[in-house]
Amino acid sequence: MTSHTDNGATDPKFFDLKDLPHIVRPLDRRDKVETDILNVIGNTPLVKLERIPKEEGVQCDVYAKCEFLNPGGSVKDRIAYRMVADAEHKGVLVPGKSVIIEPTSGNTGIGLALAAAVKGYRCIIVLPEKMSDEKVNTLRALGAEIVRTPTEAASSDPDSNINVAKRLAKEIPNAVVLDQYNNPCNPLAHYDGTAEEILWAMDDHLDMLVIGAGTGGTISGTALKIKERCPSCVVVGVDPLGSILAQPHDVNKTDVTYYEVEGIGYDFIPATLDRAVVDRWVKTDDVHTFNMSRRLIKEEGLLCGGSSGSAMWAAMQAAKSLKAGQKCVVILPDNIRNYMTKFISDQWMEARNFKPLIKHETLWWWDKPLLEEMVQRPAVTVSSDSSPRDAIAALRNTHAPMLFIIDQNKSIKGVFTADNVRRRVTNLSGNTSETLDKFTVKKYYKVDLAQKPTLGLISRILDMTPFVAVVKTDDTPLKLEQPVGVVTSDDLLINTIEVNHVNGK
Repeated sequence: MTSHTDNGATDPKFFDLKDLPHIVRPLDRRDKVETDILNVIGNTPLVKLERIPKEEGVQCDVYAKCEFLNPGGSVKDRIAYRMVADAEHKGVLVPGKSVIIEPTSGNTGIGLALAAAVKGYRCIIVLPEKMSDEKVNTLRALGAEIVRTPTEAASSDPDSNINVAKRLAKEIPNAVVLDQYNNPCNPLAHYDGTAEEILWAMDDHLDMLVIGAGTGGTISGTALKIKERCPSCVVVGVDPLGSILAQPHDVNKTDVTYYEVEGIGYDFIPATLDRAVVDRWVKTDDVHTFNMSRRLIKEEGLLCGGSSGSAMWAAMQAAKSLKAGQKCVVILPDNIRNYMTKFISDQWMEARNFKPLIKHETLWWWDKPLLEEMVQRPAVTVSSDSSPRDAIAALRNTHAPMLFIIDQNKSIKGVFTADNVRRRVTNLSGNTSETLDKFTVKKYYKVDLAQKPTLGLISRILDMTPFVAVVKTDDTPLKLEQPVGVVTSDDLLINTIEVNHVNGK
């Protein structure tokens, strides 16, 4: 029988599926139907990697434990579910009454928000401003409330995410901090789950295990179980430069005070980290981390996050000591979703010198350096001992897009923007009666004239931000940054078009 559409055309003949070759994969070990999404946590696949190990000259077999395929997008789903279940069993969490509060770099928060959404708990997540907007948006979509804290606040600082969470727990009735940094369910989830899955897949034989360290629960719990069954397995811990988790202490000596990678590294030693199970530490930097993450995506098809690049780069260094036929497993903690506006963005990578600037041979001005006389908007400054209200008044009076906050030496301490003030006030994490340092932005897009930034670089940065701060490092031994001005898209267009007109181009 011939089928006709509304306009009278004849439908094409459909395929005869019975006559086509079939590939039927065996069903997995899961139940036919899960009662809720939390039961899907774990049992992530182990995938053998081919291209990157070969290109890096690694002879052994390398396997990726794809924790980014957990329902919440990371390995932290495991500990979130375990901590919630344990607290309910002990009566610490009471359905319909308790409020979950947790300080986190994001992924544990997402796991807890996922559990809270399924079980009906109110959930408040406290995380540093450094963490990606994608994490925040995911948390909000799950129904969590968000409190942001200053990135530069040390763990002991009253404004750190840990101490802010503790303060909120005292103020909010029936609040419970599950405390991933001190909760034994953190490593226990990996001792009982992650490790057993790896051992089953590897037939109880493994030569090397590579895991990044944050709270330390993943590496501690997984390594402890695997060493019980594979005593000769070498456990490699991964720690970013600027963190203090690695041992011995000497390996942590560095001038690096800040790292972009999220989810690993700390400025204190969590109780959930057992460094005794780690045989070797590898320190990583952001350049190797994010470029390896991009390679995992492009060359292996693994849609993973930044800390996965740290683990993989470290694995490629450590696994060179293994021979053909030996087995190395590296855990890839979280997925690409959290970083779409970060290392997935070429502009973001180029602005931080993690990736070479894109070429534009048809644009005559692209490679031209920014000169001081080209900066149309001179710096507007405010003293670091000013009040936020004074700074707001200066913004209003000068119509500047931002203010440089300077100390008595006229050295830059940060910048002040109306956008940051608005976000802090509306998110209930600050008010304008506080001191100016509470509203100081330490991480912002800038170029240093001493490094001869090109107009092309500025154009790429302007793809991500409304303005670029221009500074100049002085020639004193302290190398202090002095404010020069601000460049916007309007300024860049004026510079290129006017010069173009003068040159007759």
